[in-house]
Amino acid sequence: MHSHRRPLLAGLALAALTTLLSPVALAQAKLKVAAVYTVPFEQQWVSRIHKALKAAEARGEIEYKASENVANADYERVLREYATAGNQLIVGEIFGVETAGRKVAKDFPKTSFLFGSSGKPQAPNMSVFDNYIQEPAYLTGMIAGGMTKSNKIGLVGGFPIPEVNRLMNAFMEGAKEVNPKVEFTVSFINSWFDPPKAKEAAFAMIDKGADVVYAERFGVSDAAKERKVLAIGNVINTQADYPDTVVASALWHMEPSIDRALKLVKEGKFAAEDYGVYSHMKHKGSSLAPLGTFEKKVPAELAAKVRAKEAAIYAGKFEVKVNDGQPKSSK
Repeated sequence: MHSHRRPLLAGLALAALTTLLSPVALAQAKLKVAAVYTVPFEQQWVSRIHKALKAAEARGEIEYKASENVANADYERVLREYATAGNQLIVGEIFGVETAGRKVAKDFPKTSFLFGSSGKPQAPNMSVFDNYIQEPAYLTGMIAGGMTKSNKIGLVGGFPIPEVNRLMNAFMEGAKEVNPKVEFTVSFINSWFDPPKAKEAAFAMIDKGADVVYAERFGVSDAAKERKVLAIGNVINTQADYPDTVVASALWHMEPSIDRALKLVKEGKFAAEDYGVYSHMKHKGSSLAPLGTFEKKVPAELAAKVRAKEAAIYAGKFEVKVNDGQPKSSK
């Protein structure tokens, strides 16, 4: 009787091992991650989150599903569908849909949520992040202040909310550091994705003498290119598309935040916290884009000043203040 059992047990063990190593079982070992975005994947801000998640997917760490262009009225429904489908981590931006996002997080305490939000983390399972890229924004401001000949700089933003304000304020401070004479015109288009409207706002500033424009939104660099003035990019590097227009950009890298969240979910240690700090330069969450096509067009003295300030930020010797107040045009 024993002799019959041994092959049977060995067979069962082999079957169990085969099941464990089967592609289905291996796929189950991947974290299930979903993302809900209110704008298109190519919109600057969201493109950075999407890129970091796609990188984790390419490494074979996660199974990734995402919805773009989700209307605010639909946001809660889509979030619930992903949570009900058993996704372990759900990522998205909830500016304008804070109530919906927080409600769903509360209803699914075993699911981890990582949301772009101006609010605080929500225990036990909702962490928040934001683009704290004020450090490279300050550096791009220095470049703008040194490159303007008219001493007039225009800034076009989406909405005057903390995420946008802090970058514009840092940019303006950087410009003033190298050029105290600089004057600013600030305008908001009240949309996250309306390139024609952003372009019109930039044209109005250029008509008033601005020879450098801060492209917080898509559309601004198009206006700058048409009128042959300079632009400063934000969040992503668009210089390849505007080689004679975009001097520099403050880049946002979501990889440190996303990779940290994935690790914690995997370890069962994900908790409610603020990921803001992981967007700082020292955590590789942001950086100043290479000057590229403008390497020889930016005066050497200005480039040296910017590099020195960049080194001081990395060394913790210079702190760019976070100012979330609405920036104003110069009097």
